[in-house]
Amino acid sequence: MNPGYIKGYVPGVRENGGQYTHAAIWLVMAFASMGDTEKAWELIKLINPINHGADGESVKAYKVEPYVIAADVYGVPLHKGRGGWTWYTGSAGWMYQLVIESFLGLRKESNRLYFNPRVPPDWQAFTIRYRVNQTEYEIVFKRSEGKPSKLMIDGAEQDADHIVLTDDGQKHTAAIGF
Repeated sequence: MNPGYIKGYVPGVRENGGQYTHAAIWLVMAFASMGDTEKAWELIKLINPINHGADGESVKAYKVEPYVIAADVYGVPLHKGRGGWTWYTGSAGWMYQLVIESFLGLRKESNRLYFNPRVPPDWQAFTIRYRVNQTEYEIVFKRSEGKPSKLMIDGAEQDADHIVLTDDGQKHTAAIGF
C-alpha cells in the first residue's frame, strides 16, 4: 500500500514501470557475464541513446539529447520512449563500465590490463587503442578457431594473460585471439 517515494511517480515512469537505466545496464552486464553475448549486444543497442536519434520519429518520441544517456525512458503509452533525467545520471558511468569491461572485456588492475571479450559470435575482430600517459597500445582482438591464441606484444608471444602497462612513450601493438 505504501511502497515509498516510488509512489510519487505515475505508472510507466522511472522505476515505476519505465526503463530505469541503471537496472537495465545491470541486466545487460548479467547477460554478458553469463556468456549470452548475442542478448547482451541486442540489449546494448536497445538502451544506447544514439539509437533513439536514428530517425525523426525516434527523436520526437525521445525528446532529449540522443548523445546523452538518460536515467530513465518512460513506458506509459502517452509518453512511451521519452527520455528523462539526462546530464544528471550515474547511468553514463555504468554504461561506460558495461561496454568497456563487461562487453569488450578490458579490466585494469594496477598496471596490468586483462582481457575477456564477450562480443557476439559474428564479431570476427575489433581494435582498441589504449593510452597510458604518453604511451599508446593498439590491441587487436581476432576470433580464433577453437582455443584462444596466446597474447602477442610487439610481435613477441607472451606467457602472461595480460599486458603490463608502462609509460615509455612508445607505441605498442598487441594481438590476442578470443
